[in-house]
Amino acid sequence: MKKILIADDEHKIIMTLEYAFRKAGYEVFIARDGSEVLELLKTEIPDLILLDIMMPKMDGFSTLQEIKTQEKLKNVKVIFLSAKNNPVDIEKGLEMGADDYITKPYSIKKLTERVDELLK
Repeated sequence: MKKILIADDEHKIIMTLEYAFRKAGYEVFIARDGSEVLELLKTEIPDLILLDIMMPKMDGFSTLQEIKTQEKLKNVKVIFLSAKNNPVDIEKGLEMGADDYITKPYSIKKLTERVDELLK
């Protein structure tokens, strides 16, 4: 079973995504900010991380930067899911090594298709 980590500080988004990905057959982990992501990555290595940018304590950009420094996480796919739809932010996210950048609001169906595609 493929593992997915959802990192977002909005409860509704977490609930919706968790339901959709469990239904699609994924094992789902949840983090509410970047520091929780890094803590969880000490014990679990997901296949993919859905990462919000604007989170308390540690934002998505800082979190991704930290993930990219760890050898054991180099094959983990990362998709930014963010309300930040400025082309500069999108470019920054992709240049930092994210595999995709999807802006909110988004279609759950398209998001699950994109995740399936990246994890083939």
